[in-house]
Amino acid sequence: MEKIYILDAINYLFRSYYAIGPMTNPKGESTSALYGFIRSVNKLIKEFNPKHLVCVFDGPNNKEKRLEIYEEYKANREAGPEDFYHQIEWAKEFCKLSNIPTLTIEGYEADDTMASVAVWAKENNTTSYLCTSDKDLFQLVDENTFVLNVHKDNLLFDKIKVKEKFGVNPKQILDLLALMGDASDNIPGVEGIGPKTAATLLDKYQTLDNILECTDEIGGKKGQTLKEQTDRALLSRKLATLHTDVSFPKNDSFFELKTPDNQALKEFYQEMRFLTLIKELDTEDKKEVQDSQEPVDYKLINSEQELLTLISYLEKFSQISIDTETTFNHPLLAKLVGVGFCAEVGKAFYVPFNGSINPEFIKKSLSPLLESEKIGFIGQNIKFDLHVLRQHGLKVKNLSFDTMIASYLINPQNRRHNLDQLCLEHFEKKKIPISSLVGEKKKKISMEDVNLEKISEYCSEDVDYTLRLKNFFEKQLEEKKLDKVFYDIELPLVPVLQKMERKGIYLDTEKLREMSKALIQELKILEEAIHKEAGMTFNIKSPKQLSEVLYTHLGLTPSRKKGATGSTAASVLEELAEQAPIVDKILEYRGLEKLRSTYTETLIDQVNPNTQRIHCTFNQSVAATGRLSCQDPNLQNIPIRTDRGRKIREGFKPQKPGWVFMSFDYSQIELRLLAHFSNDPNLVNAFKHGNDIHSHTASLVFDVPIEQVTKTMRYQAKTVNFGILYGQSSFGLSKQLGISKKEAKSFIEKYFDQYQNVDAFFKSCIEQAQTKGFVSTIMGRTRPIPEINNRNIMIKNAAERLAINTPLQGSNADIIKTAMIEIEKEIQKKNYKGYSILQIHDELLFEVPEDEVEAFKKFVKEKMENVIELKVPLVVDIAVGKNWGEC
Repeated sequence: MEKIYILDAINYLFRSYYAIGPMTNPKGESTSALYGFIRSVNKLIKEFNPKHLVCVFDGPNNKEKRLEIYEEYKANREAGPEDFYHQIEWAKEFCKLSNIPTLTIEGYEADDTMASVAVWAKENNTTSYLCTSDKDLFQLVDENTFVLNVHKDNLLFDKIKVKEKFGVNPKQILDLLALMGDASDNIPGVEGIGPKTAATLLDKYQTLDNILECTDEIGGKKGQTLKEQTDRALLSRKLATLHTDVSFPKNDSFFELKTPDNQALKEFYQEMRFLTLIKELDTEDKKEVQDSQEPVDYKLINSEQELLTLISYLEKFSQISIDTETTFNHPLLAKLVGVGFCAEVGKAFYVPFNGSINPEFIKKSLSPLLESEKIGFIGQNIKFDLHVLRQHGLKVKNLSFDTMIASYLINPQNRRHNLDQLCLEHFEKKKIPISSLVGEKKKKISMEDVNLEKISEYCSEDVDYTLRLKNFFEKQLEEKKLDKVFYDIELPLVPVLQKMERKGIYLDTEKLREMSKALIQELKILEEAIHKEAGMTFNIKSPKQLSEVLYTHLGLTPSRKKGATGSTAASVLEELAEQAPIVDKILEYRGLEKLRSTYTETLIDQVNPNTQRIHCTFNQSVAATGRLSCQDPNLQNIPIRTDRGRKIREGFKPQKPGWVFMSFDYSQIELRLLAHFSNDPNLVNAFKHGNDIHSHTASLVFDVPIEQVTKTMRYQAKTVNFGILYGQSSFGLSKQLGISKKEAKSFIEKYFDQYQNVDAFFKSCIEQAQTKGFVSTIMGRTRPIPEINNRNIMIKNAAERLAINTPLQGSNADIIKTAMIEIEKEIQKKNYKGYSILQIHDELLFEVPEDEVEAFKKFVKEKMENVIELKVPLVVDIAVGKNWGEC
């Protein structure tokens, strides 16, 4: 055995638990420590290709030997998070399935076992790599033993590196720990001696024993303390001494890294929902995961006769899967390369637009098929394909299914619904990667230049598996009673969104350029003022430089936990503002810079050169609540609460003279939904009588007549009304209102005293999530919340907030989506020239000719307010303006 890698499993697991954000499996059990552990182990194996490796875990009763010496050993350690310990067992299971040797020796900590293996390896002239960041193990470093930190770019510690890090040689690490102690293990050390002082003493006297013999020479308080605490120093050394006599299998074959059981690993990853790890697996026979499936019949259509024969075959079916291949990921700028079709599982066809057939002949031949009343088309993110086909003169008449949307409805908590992911998850099918066709980075080629046979196989596989997914999801939608939401809301919304995206919104680029120039000038003035107050020049955008200026140069101290030291996060800077005027200027600078970089300059680059309009993309499969999201750019996020933000909105205006923008905004819809769901008499009556709900709440909570409610009272009540929807805590409310936590808690208690049914409704939402595992919206959309029973209190609390908010926000999404569908029907029916251009959650924005304003006011308001019957009225506010800012 030439080398052995000895991995500190608990060290890796703890590091991963805190380094990776909360992750859960489908059962709601925490998995972040496990995921990070697997990632780290796989990284080690991939980069070092070890033949001998062992993962070492703490054994049962591992502290007993040191507790016999010092009963306070590790006494200061709080119990680990409740959702951590089960992940240790999963890590052992992973090692078993991966055929990675493990050691868990009763009565010993992992450090002792690792040290024993390293000493044995040295005796056998084997090089050891201790894979850890635990400083105790650095005492073992010598010519045969190294510490390897894979989390720090594979930093390898030899004797020189140890000296650079600790200021002492590896043989002195034990004495260093004896002097300075170790807070994490509650090793006391000598009072008043830190790492620098300890290193200085050891540099001069070499050993702890020499130091203790020379206390008179050292003199002063330091010498006196060392003399008085000699026993304590020796005890600390004994506690930090690693046991190297642990019994373990001392043969090379035990430590051999063998071939993993990939099939079992796949099942394990599936259970944990580690889909990216499944992708990375390589089966023993080096074949694709799906090789066991029945053979497929994929055909390239590259002659006119073949195309006509294909169309004749496809015309017999009522549903056909379709997919386009393009040169670009933005559908309105992409060139159509080819189209794939599949009507029977395992049998698919690809028609290239860059092959032997004239593209005009293809379009002419395909048009009747695509526009047939009798055929419904199936796609994966079919809106993209509809755009591309439309750009090239082809229209699809009937949509039958969208597998991406179906997957999202069934599993809205999942982040990814792309085809590769879905095939892997539901069929264990590893699809042909796009990179195998077009390459990567600098070597990337256009889809137009890919070999026809290769692209044919790729696209045929796409349409084939889209059809398979459709058959799979169709049953699931019915079983989960989501078919109505799918067929009545989500699928009919696709062409509505497609039309909105195609219309886009006009941007006055000159106005934004002027704004950008003004912002640059303001930023320059602010920068000079900040540098003057700091007494030095520095890069304000650099968190590192800014931190040094605030905390080192100016000596500011954050009042938050010590973990915030050095932080330049906005929440921390806001607390520093009272200490120095410079902080307010820095916050203002950041705000202006975000407006400049995110909006005034970036938006100009997003303008389509052909239409002079911005064409964003609306996503139906991102927000778990059912809300639409927007990207490239995100126009739902254009600022509105500041003067400068409103100025940016003024840059969006009608492109044609004689046209206006019209905004239709649901008034307090989520509070109205809260009244409907809770059936709280106070809340219901307030909305039924048209009362100002915030003044009404203030009147009840402050126990004053409504006419005596002040602006401050109303503002506080408004904050609570909306905060309640998101499960805001007393701490959050106190911070937002600038009042004490006690006052905030009292405010919330009074709120629930007045709206008792609201509290009962919230509890019922949490109870439903706990018993059924999901919550529902008014139209039957569901959101699984498995984390509701998680043992981690932070994850559990977050899940409870989701359980409360989802029925409200999700129902809001259902309602406005349904309204959008009905409005579009009316526009088509009456042949109006005006059209919808944006949806911003509660609001719809239209571009309308002036002579249609009154008609739109009437029918849009009517559709939105009557789309569903609630216990309280839905109210829509209307605004008309020459630009978005005026709306």
